[in-house]
Amino acid sequence: MMNDIVPNVLELLVCPRCHQQLTWAYEASELVCTGPACGLAYPVRGGIPILVEDEARAARA
Repeated sequence: MMNDIVPNVLELLVCPRCHQQLTWAYEASELVCTGPACGLAYPVRGGIPILVEDEARAARA
């Protein structure tokens, strides 16, 4: 089971809500939106990003 996101794939992924770049939070196993007004964190399960807003959590307060 792969837990890493391939860097080339990460460059293509964007936040479904605001369409900003995502960054890989390795220890949390999630992709975090870099949008200043968004900041959602999307889980990665079995190496597959779950880019669904209902599955995301607010990474910023």
